[in-house]
Amino acid sequence: MSLKKIITISAVAIISVLLIYGFILISKIFSSNTKFEEKELYVHVPTGANYADVKKILAPYVKNFDNFELVAEKRDYPENVKSGRFLLKKDMNNIDLVRAMRSNVPVKLVFNNQERLENFAGRIGSEIEADSLSLMKAIKDSTFLAANGFNEDNVFAMFIPNTYEIYWNTSAEKFRDKMIKEYHNFWTEERIAKAKAQGLTPVQATILASIVHKESVKKDERPRIAGVYLNRLRLEMPLQADPTVIYALKLRDNNFDQVIKRVFYNDLVMRSPYNTYMNKGLPPGPIAMPDITALEAVLNPEKNDYIYFCASVDRFGYHEFAATLAEHNVNAKKYSDWIASQGVTR
Repeated sequence: MSLKKIITISAVAIISVLLIYGFILISKIFSSNTKFEEKELYVHVPTGANYADVKKILAPYVKNFDNFELVAEKRDYPENVKSGRFLLKKDMNNIDLVRAMRSNVPVKLVFNNQERLENFAGRIGSEIEADSLSLMKAIKDSTFLAANGFNEDNVFAMFIPNTYEIYWNTSAEKFRDKMIKEYHNFWTEERIAKAKAQGLTPVQATILASIVHKESVKKDERPRIAGVYLNRLRLEMPLQADPTVIYALKLRDNNFDQVIKRVFYNDLVMRSPYNTYMNKGLPPGPIAMPDITALEAVLNPEKNDYIYFCASVDRFGYHEFAATLAEHNVNAKKYSDWIASQGVTR
């Protein structure tokens, strides 16, 4: 066999081997390498995690880890692990997987209608890495409170219900700092001026809005209710708001899961700073997280002469309003008779 033929055969063999190796390498890189049936899912890498930790996290979702590591090492991922929330999609190849583990996907936080700070911290702690205890500690930090004009009773007024994008691995302190920034964004000069026109600070406006929020789910009625409460404040009357008494009862019992539909006389004389039958003015803090419509109702109240209101038995969800006690007593008796006929005992 001639030298030329030997060289040709050798070259063909080498090329064949390279092609086979290249095909195998390409297959390892570009073939699907997931083993979950969901269309997509998120994995969470804690703050301070290393590559060994990531391998344990990904183990249930990656089919062939040797192939994944081949690409990961080529792309220097083991030395550049990121913490956060990462989106994996079914049938991703190894390049896609490594790329996905470099892209921290924000969490969309939607919160409203939280009843107190502890519930809120638990809600947020279920969505981001920081737990409820660290969130409570950061929010109630004395230096932070003093610097921003809050105290432990009213700091719940800082949180404006909305939809926010925030990274899963955001610390409790950074979450708190983002929320105070959003608070200042909401309380523009125009809104502060509107609160001042009602004789209120932003915190006081939020506390009153929390009562308005609890009084009615009917957004179109909230400006009228706000007007009534502002009338009472101007007359230096007690607010006499049943939702504050309900809040006081729940606080006393340390049970915010209980459902209280009816307030009795003994409840009205309970000693509590949140009982607005016994104490004039606003309670020390919000009794719930008011939504934007309740806040706007306080800032843009209906101008009226009403002093009293009670639930309507003719238009469920709405209220009957009165300018005099005599008118109110008629409305109140009608409601009291109706609710007694329904067998509501609490």
